[in-house]
Amino acid sequence: MASKRPLLCLVLLSLAFSVSTISSRGIRLELSHVDARAALSGADRIRRAAERSHRRVNVLLGAAAPSPTTPPLHSDGGGGDAITSAATASVHASTATYLVDLAIGTPPLSLTAVLDTGSDLIWTQCDAPCRRCFPQPSPLYAPARSTTFANLSCGSPLCEHALPGSTRCSGSKKPSCAYYYSYGDGTSTDGVLATETFTFGSGATVVHGVAFGCGTDNLGGTDNSSGLVGLGRGPLSLPAQLGVTRFSYCFTPFHDTAKSSPIFLGSSATLSPAARSTPFVPSPTVPRRSSYYYLSLEGITVGDTLLPIDPAVFRLTASGRGGLIIDSGTTFTALEERAFVVMARAIAAQVALPLAAPGGAQLGLSLCFAAPGGKGPDAVRVPRVVFHFDGADMELPRGSVVVEDAKARVACVGMVSARGMSVLGSMQQQNMHILYDIDGGILSFEPANCGGL
Repeated sequence: MASKRPLLCLVLLSLAFSVSTISSRGIRLELSHVDARAALSGADRIRRAAERSHRRVNVLLGAAAPSPTTPPLHSDGGGGDAITSAATASVHASTATYLVDLAIGTPPLSLTAVLDTGSDLIWTQCDAPCRRCFPQPSPLYAPARSTTFANLSCGSPLCEHALPGSTRCSGSKKPSCAYYYSYGDGTSTDGVLATETFTFGSGATVVHGVAFGCGTDNLGGTDNSSGLVGLGRGPLSLPAQLGVTRFSYCFTPFHDTAKSSPIFLGSSATLSPAARSTPFVPSPTVPRRSSYYYLSLEGITVGDTLLPIDPAVFRLTASGRGGLIIDSGTTFTALEERAFVVMARAIAAQVALPLAAPGGAQLGLSLCFAAPGGKGPDAVRVPRVVFHFDGADMELPRGSVVVEDAKARVACVGMVSARGMSVLGSMQQQNMHILYDIDGGILSFEPANCGGL
C-alpha cells in the first residue's frame, strides 16, 4: 500500500502543473452575504446569524467527535488542461457558510455550492439517476449530458488515499470509486468519485480534470445550494486541486450586507510586511478532523485584564478533542464553555449595565445589554477584547465584539458557548485580511478595509 503513495503525489503534481496559470496569476472571487438581497431588520439578521452559527458549530463538532461512545458535543443554543485569465464569481452565504456560483461539465451547467474551509470534498447532486436528492435551486447535473465527465476507478491513487475511510473499494470488483461522506447535521452524500471540467465566473477560468463527488443518494440539505466546495487541508480540496499554496479572504462588516467580500486563490493572496502570523497546529491524523485549520489560542484579554483561563481549555488533544478552528462558515465565534463563562463575566463587569435577558434570548445570544437612559445601542461601551494566539495578538474592535438591535436598544456580544471545541467565526474576522499559507503552515492577518481591496 505504501508503495502507491508516490502515485498520488504524481497525480496531484500533474494537476498542479496543468493549472500553473492559476498559481502564477491567481483568482479573485467576490463573496456576497446571505442577507444581501433580503429586507431584514437588524434583529432578524442577528437571529439568523445566531441560528447559522449554532448549526455550523454542531456540524464541526459532530464531524470531530472521536467515537460513538464519547459524550455528545454541542454548541449551546443561547484540475485542468486549459485555463484563461482571472475570474470573478458570485458567492452568497448560506445557513452554514458561503456559497459560490460556478459551472460544471461540457456544456457547462450553472450551480451554486457551499464554500467550506472545514472539509475537502467537492461534490454536487447528480442525476445518474439520483435515488434521493434534496431540493436545490438549479437543475440536477447529469453526467451523461457532459462530454468531459469521467469516473475515477477503484485503483486510482485519489480513490485509495484521498478520502481515508470514506471510499468503498476494499474487495470490490466495481470499476468506479464509490464514496460516502457525512456531516454533523445529518447531511450526507453517497455516490462515485469522478473528474469533470469546472468553470469559475462567466467562463473566465476553466479547469479540466477536477476530482469531485457525484452524489446520487443525498440526505439533509445544503441550504439553497447544489453541493459543496471544500477548502480544507486535504488533497481533494479546491486549493490542492488548483495547485495553489495559499488563499486569503477579507470579510466586510456584518452590519453592512450590501458590500461584497473578496477571496483570493494563488499568488493574488498577499498581505503587507506588517501582518501578524501564527502557526497552524498540526491536525489530528484521524479522518475528517485532518481537514480543519487549527490554531493555538493561548489566552484572552478583556479591557486590560488577562483572563484566568487555563490554556488547556483551548488545547487540541491527541485524540482530536478540543482545540480551536478558524472557520469561514461560522458567523459568531464559539468558545468552549469554561472560557466563554469567564469572558462573559469579565465583559459584563466592565460594561456595568443591566442585562437584557429577554432580548438576548430572542436574538439567540446569551450576553446582551440594554442601552442606558433610552439611548441607542451604540451608547453601550464595550471593553476591548484580544485573542492571544501563538506569536500573534488579534485585537477585536467594538464592531467585531458586539451586534446591535437598534429597535430594541440592545447590544449583544456576538459570541456563543460550545462544549468540546472552539471556533473563530467570521464576525470576529471582519475587516481583517486573513491569509492561509498552506505550504508554510501559517495563518497571517492584518486590519483592512475589505470593501476597498
